[in-house]
Amino acid sequence: MAAYAVITRGLSEQTQEVLLSRIAPRISPTEVWTFPGGGVEHGEDPREALVREIAEETGLQAMVSDEVRVRSAAMPGVERGGRTVDAHAIRIIYDAWVATDAPEPHVVEVDGSTVDAAWHRLADVRAGVVPVVAWVADELAEWRPFRLQRVAAYAVVRRGDAVLLTRLSSRTHHAGAWTLPGGGVEHGEAPRAAVVREVAEECGVECLPGGLITVHDVAFTGVAPSGRTEDFHGIHVVFAATLPEGVEPRLAEAGGSTDAVAWIDLADIAAGRIEVLDVVRAALDA
Repeated sequence: MAAYAVITRGLSEQTQEVLLSRIAPRISPTEVWTFPGGGVEHGEDPREALVREIAEETGLQAMVSDEVRVRSAAMPGVERGGRTVDAHAIRIIYDAWVATDAPEPHVVEVDGSTVDAAWHRLADVRAGVVPVVAWVADELAEWRPFRLQRVAAYAVVRRGDAVLLTRLSSRTHHAGAWTLPGGGVEHGEAPRAAVVREVAEECGVECLPGGLITVHDVAFTGVAPSGRTEDFHGIHVVFAATLPEGVEPRLAEAGGSTDAVAWIDLADIAAGRIEVLDVVRAALDA
């Protein structure tokens, strides 16, 4: 029983790469590559085994998903320990990812089953330009980036000719851009309650949500703060909202997705002097 990881980087079909380990010549005399990973020891959690194996084979610290795919194969006539055995391989395959600033991979283990680790263009692997074991080719033929759908609730808070916006931090895909205060709706949470909670967390004030302004959505492939490549679909429920008299918003969270809170003139948004997400323009237009 073994655990393996599909680790990719890059966003487009042309640039996407997959991390592979080259099998040692003593195991395969001809060049052949496989996913990083290996045997699960007795009593070992497969995810912990995979993190260990990736570190040994590539020198990288990986984060591993909870979702698994399983491939099972009979392996008659396999040489093990000087004898021929009728083996049965169960391969647990996870999606995993490394930080965007991770160093280039390199083999750490000595005299192991891996002699090289490298990023290869996914299109080349799928086309057979890079030789991989058969089950890896089958897995990559079906593999797609992790799909994430997120429902979020946002507030449009106006003061004269200005609107309250929050700036996205370096932890986010759109770092430096401005958006409406708000965020993800938790499971079972009413969208209006989510607006109140998120505005308080980001801006340090409790808002009063009013009527629904619009429902906006966006879809793109991007890199999450963790380094994971995601096929993302965001659904944004936007409400009008007001603040209590005499209360001034301020940056309330530290180390989160927001690094600034400010009143932004509508004229600056209309003239393009301020970078804003599409949800801001859609809400103001509505």
